[in-house]
Amino acid sequence: MPKYKMEITEILQHTEIIDAENQEEAIRKLKEKYDDQEIILDSANHVSTEFHVLEKIKKRDLYER
Repeated sequence: MPKYKMEITEILQHTEIIDAENQEEAIRKLKEKYDDQEIILDSANHVSTEFHVLEKIKKRDLYER
């Protein structure tokens, strides 16, 4: 049976209102909140899931690993 190297990509999304003087400050503040785990994305923030075939694995590639 053929084997395939696969990839799963999940997209999580959250909207936050940030008080800031400009966009750069807003991004910095949002990143700080995210890095400090004040914002934690989980399954409730799920937007989509994509599945992709990266490559079909040939038998000789399995033996070379």
